[in-house]
Amino acid sequence: MLRGIDVSAFQSSDYRTDGLSFVFVKATEGRTYVNPKLAAQTKTAREAGLVVGFYHFLWPGNLTEQAEYFVAKAPDRPGDILAVDWETTGGGTYASNAEKDRFIRKVKALRPDNRVILYCNRHFWLNVDTTSYAGDGLWIADYGTAGKPRIEAPWRFHQYTDDPVDTNVARFADRAALREWAAGD
Repeated sequence: MLRGIDVSAFQSSDYRTDGLSFVFVKATEGRTYVNPKLAAQTKTAREAGLVVGFYHFLWPGNLTEQAEYFVAKAPDRPGDILAVDWETTGGGTYASNAEKDRFIRKVKALRPDNRVILYCNRHFWLNVDTTSYAGDGLWIADYGTAGKPRIEAPWRFHQYTDDPVDTNVARFADRAALREWAAGD
């Protein structure tokens, strides 16, 4: 399995990349927030030759506007992966299943050449999700053994710890296979 991390404004722009094959960088949240380290964190990943993904923290409401905002701010490059981060917001709310699904479909319509995936934690997947719609793949957060999330559904990425940073594995034989999948081949 391949190793990777995800980063946001809470992490350094010059994070360590040794041993990594991919990184997900937080791009946006809602309709007003852009990660102030987006460009620098993306540069670090690209210079290391990693497969790069970008994620949007989804808020309920204004799905079309959020999708347009995300694709306007996330770098537009073939082979990059786009993800929706679906979880409870700081306000204690969360987007509905229909909103999550519409957001994924809208981002895919706006960026048809990029893979668009769903990130959520095990609780959301098992207890909140009713559609099992994850776009082009599921990125599941379940802290425990790397590559062994406690779900039945097929997954592409698994976030298994946040110590010292959000650390993930991906179900691909090698980086070339990940690149091929990310490119849509």
